[in-house]
Parts: sequence; C-alpha cells; structure tokens
Amino acid sequence: MSELGARLRAAREAAEISLAAMASKAHYSKPYLSQLEGGTRKVKPEHVLAYSRALNIPVDLLYGQPRDPLRVAHAWLVADTPSTRHQVSGRQVGRSLAAEVEQRVIDLRRLDDTVGGGDLAPVVHRELADLRTVVDSASYSADVGRRLLVAMGELSQLAGWAESDAGHYAAAQQAYVDGASAADEAADPILAAQLFSSLAYQMANVGNPSDALLLAKTAVKGAREASPVAKTLLLERVGWAAARSRDADLTRRMLVAVDDAYEARSAGIREPDWVYWMSRDEIDVMAGRCWIEVGRPALAAPLLQHAIDSYDVDHAREVALYRTWLAESYARAGEFDQARTVIAQARGASGTINSARLSSRVTEIEQLVS
Repeated sequence: MSELGARLRAAREAAEISLAAMASKAHYSKPYLSQLEGGTRKVKPEHVLAYSRALNIPVDLLYGQPRDPLRVAHAWLVADTPSTRHQVSGRQVGRSLAAEVEQRVIDLRRLDDTVGGGDLAPVVHRELADLRTVVDSASYSADVGRRLLVAMGELSQLAGWAESDAGHYAAAQQAYVDGASAADEAADPILAAQLFSSLAYQMANVGNPSDALLLAKTAVKGAREASPVAKTLLLERVGWAAARSRDADLTRRMLVAVDDAYEARSAGIREPDWVYWMSRDEIDVMAGRCWIEVGRPALAAPLLQHAIDSYDVDHAREVALYRTWLAESYARAGEFDQARTVIAQARGASGTINSARLSSRVTEIEQLVS
C-alpha cells in the first residue's frame, strides 16, 4: 500500500465513511477508490482534493505535511464529535463510544501544547456539551457510564485550563467545579483532586493566594493514593500557592517534596494521561518561578534557561511564558539589559498565540523592566 493511499484510507475510516459512501461523495467508482487506497493505482492531486472536500479536512493533512494547529482546531469545530455521530438519544451506547471519547480527550490535550486557550476553549466546550448529552440521554452499562463520567471530568479540566489561559476566569472556575462533580460521581478522587488543584493554581495567579494554598493542600489530602507523577503535580500546586503567599519555608519544603515524589516514579506504575507533560524540565520551571516569588531570583535563572533550551518550536506559548519568568528573574536580580532582551523575545512570540495569560505576563514584565 502506498503511503499516500494509506493516508486517504485512514482519513476516510476516521470519519466513519464507507468506501461506497466515499465513491458517491467523491464521484469516483468504489473499485477505483479501492485501488487508490490500496496502492495499486497512483494517487494524483485531484484525488487528494476530492477526499479533502468529501471529508472536509485540509489537503495538507492528507499529504502528511506539518499540521497547522489552528487549522486542526477549526477542523474539529466543524466536524461531528464521536457523541453526535453515535446519535445516542434514548439508545444504548457501549465501549466503542467510550474508547473514542477517551482518545478525543487525549488528542485535545495534546492540541493544547500548540494552540492558545482562546482558540482551544470553543473546541473543548463543544466536545463537552455533546458528551453531556450522551451521559444525560443514553443508556449504558455501569462500566461505560463511569468511563464517560471520567472523560467529562477530564474534558472539564481541559476546558477550565483553556478558559483560564484565555482570561475567562469565572468560566474556568465553573468548568473545574463541574468536572469535580463528574469525577466524584465516577468515584475518581484523584481526578477530582486534579480539578481542585487546577482551580487552586488559577486562584494563586489571579485570586487570593491564601485560599489557593488551602485548596491545593486539600487536593493533596484528598488524593492519598495518587501515583508518583500525579502526586508531583498536586504538590507543585501547593508549592506555587505557598510561593505566591510569600511563605518561603513552606515553598522550600514543597519543592523538596516535589522532587521526592517525582523520583518515586516507575515504568511499572500506571499514571493518568493528564500528567503526560510533567518532566524534569517542567519541575525546574516551577521551581524557578517559586524562587522568584520568594525573593531568590538568582536561583531561578539557570533552571529556567536550561528548560527553555530543551523545548522545540512547537511549544511556542510555553517557551514564551518561561521567557517572561526568566526576564523577571534577571530584572529582580538587577540585570535589566538581559531582562529586556529576553522579554523582547517573548513579545515576538506572543502576537501569534491567542493566550491572554501570555499577553498579560509579557505586558507585566515589560512594565517591570521599562
């Protein structure tokens, strides 16, 4: 099978369109399309265009060229979700839908790596609304029901994260609280802790740090059985809230606890997908941010610079955000020329990313170094 033919077939099957239905949409015979997909007939540009129009997806995705994240997000907005494709009202749904929804959550989570919250939030909310319709109107087994509720909780966490990144804090808080309710109904205390911890992180950034610290501690306490990397994330949120509260001693102790939790990870211990991004570099970034908050910026710069150097260009928002903290560390240490150079780099990236969080941080640090 040719590589391009295989991609055409994969795209058609992903859209759940039969070969006969595609023949009708693309105006080619079924045997002809079978030959294209099977690699026995050469795929020409007009064939790719026909598939693109029939499936309503960009041509470059079919050719396998680098994906434009915003175009991917737009394609998700206009395409049917798994929930709507199953037409579930009043019907029994099974494990296949649960598996599809779980994969969609994973895919959306990865899309957050490259798309700003302003562009991602509408996509996640649409997915979440369709899934809620399934949960409310369909029938399913207890196991499938639990899986759907967990997916609702995880989508709610992602919706809250995207809304917060877009600067919509009330909407983010509501998403986190709704997600915690779904996680509680699914009897998943670790996911519930992640949702409350995410809310605590937002509160530490734009609300009352003392309240954030209490909530973050509560999340850790409610997740006693959390796996090592999940525990690492929950403890980081406590450390950040402590730093924002200017509690240097608790911040230091939490950073040690974060390191200890992360070192306990093992290939044999299953971790939730929502900690896929946690790494030594991410831990160093948070440590650097905490040291800035408690008045030790000289400790922050090397941690932040090393992490920035390790990221690729696809993670433009994160790199730009980390540069804002690197610039702040230089400014707080009195090295204003270096701070201005770094914040200018962050400003250059911010114009291409729909993230209110990034724009706000860049402006804040520009005022600090001006």
